[in-house]
Amino acid sequence: MSSNNGTSNVVSVDEQAFEKADEAEVDEDDFEVVDETPKFQATVQMEIQAKVDANHPDGMVDTSDERIHGATLEQEERIRAREAELERISAQAELGTQNGREERTRTVAAKRSAERRAAFQKRAASVDPMADPERDDPRAELTQEQLAAVNRQSMRLTEKLDGWSRAAISRRLAEVVVDGKDLMSAVVGVYEELETASGQVVPIGKLEEIGCKEVSIEGTVTQLWEPSSAAISQVGLIEDESGRTKLTSWVASDQPWIEEGERVRIHGAAKNWYNGRVSVALTGWSTVMFPERGRWWE
Repeated sequence: MSSNNGTSNVVSVDEQAFEKADEAEVDEDDFEVVDETPKFQATVQMEIQAKVDANHPDGMVDTSDERIHGATLEQEERIRAREAELERISAQAELGTQNGREERTRTVAAKRSAERRAAFQKRAASVDPMADPERDDPRAELTQEQLAAVNRQSMRLTEKLDGWSRAAISRRLAEVVVDGKDLMSAVVGVYEELETASGQVVPIGKLEEIGCKEVSIEGTVTQLWEPSSAAISQVGLIEDESGRTKLTSWVASDQPWIEEGERVRIHGAAKNWYNGRVSVALTGWSTVMFPERGRWWE
């Protein structure tokens, strides 16, 4: 015969509260420390008002068919806008309206650009007949002997003119010859024209003859001296085989420092006149390159 003598220590809620009361924190005078931090709790009126605001007709969008209860006006507007956007994208995908749109746009833009260019050349043809887009290649109007001479001279000019193809030079030579000039005069005139064309590195000695406000030059900075103004970073002389001119670099242009005796290539230098003499200045739009920097093998 066996018996189970199990004991169970069951503590009531009141007893637990009494034990916790015994463990309450006391101060140095053995007085219980009372937590006086206020606890905020919504009143019955506040809870009722919150329910009224959430379900009030002014707090949601009236869609006639259905409304999203419990959502604010801002939330429901975002939901409706997203649904409308998804429907629009889906409809476009089904209809295929976006297929090839970019290619069609490029085709139309290229066509309109060609039309504008042709219209401009037509207007230019009233001054220069060679600019007429409907005119045949001027080389076709030359005799076989003239064409051979033009091709020989264009090959010579290609070696002297950077950035110009032999075809472009020969076409321009043919235009001048067809216009009535002899070949030698045409060669000299075309060489000077293309040498000083916009964007080309021009000889420093011909800066006075160029009507452009911005030029590209290449040469050696042979001399630097102390600037006369705090606004000037560097000032000196730059020269090449054709001549020399004054070079000024402004502090505001924030251009790299140039050493005396260094060779530089400058694109977009501003051309200035002072006391009847031409000079160039570096601006914030100028580009300065150093062809000989970093040539470690020398």
